[in-house]
Amino acid sequence: MKRPTKAIIAAAGFGTRFLPQTKAMPKEMMPLIDKPIIQYVVEELVAAGITDIIIVGSSNKRAIEDHFDEPSADLVANLKAGGAKKKPLYDQMMQISDMANFIYLRQKGVYGNATPVQCAAHLIGNEPFIYTFADDFFVAKPGRTKQLIETYTKYSGQVLACKKMLLDDEYDRYGVVAGDSADDVTIRVSKFVEKPGKADAPSDLASVSGYLLTPEIFAYIDRAALEHNGTGELMIQPIVQQMIDDGYAVYAREITGGTFYDTGDKLEYIKTIIDFGLAHPVLGRGLRQFIADRLSHEQDVK
Repeated sequence: MKRPTKAIIAAAGFGTRFLPQTKAMPKEMMPLIDKPIIQYVVEELVAAGITDIIIVGSSNKRAIEDHFDEPSADLVANLKAGGAKKKPLYDQMMQISDMANFIYLRQKGVYGNATPVQCAAHLIGNEPFIYTFADDFFVAKPGRTKQLIETYTKYSGQVLACKKMLLDDEYDRYGVVAGDSADDVTIRVSKFVEKPGKADAPSDLASVSGYLLTPEIFAYIDRAALEHNGTGELMIQPIVQQMIDDGYAVYAREITGGTFYDTGDKLEYIKTIIDFGLAHPVLGRGLRQFIADRLSHEQDVK
């Protein structure tokens, strides 16, 4: 069984929820303290042994390519001129481009979350791979990708990264899976429904953040794209359900030991910044005091 070494990151969206900020800056490059969102996604993949990362974007995503490229000569000169004080920043900048082999594609085809996989299929070949998104991720120990690979190694088949839903509105935001238990954190999926609403949901387990997929899915995506009637999106959820119906093994792995962050929503993005700020070794104490003072002041005013 070949261990996955390649990943596809979907990064072609326009980020319209964050306009006008995203008019010139890709949403994936919005900062979480001092790193863009997409860097956290890349770092988690690399920590799990992924060496080749295919970023499927669009014409307005040049900033992502620039970020993972070598730093400009002007920036290098500035950091070197700063001597020992700026040496850690210099080292950090040089390490970014060396994290993985980066490949950039422009998305073509029908709009939908299955299209980036179709665009990158020729670069994957006959290998299992990770498919994930540039604006949501887990912070977990071990990391999400390591947990997906662990499940794949144990059971084979497609593996979905999942979380338990705690809020009613999450049933309207995520795909929901159901099936028979394989172990304490894994089920073999029999049903995969996109955004069913709480009343019609088959379980409280949501598919979020990413997938470990095998190359058998390419033929299913190609067929779905040919059959697409030009309306709606080309979604991966019904494609995976078709594979299940045809007898392919699909597993849902509940990612444990961490927190899921969805930065594609304004409120969730703010919450993520606060969490990251509170956990920061330098900024955390000051931010915690600021929040406590502000809440105390608001309480006094009331």
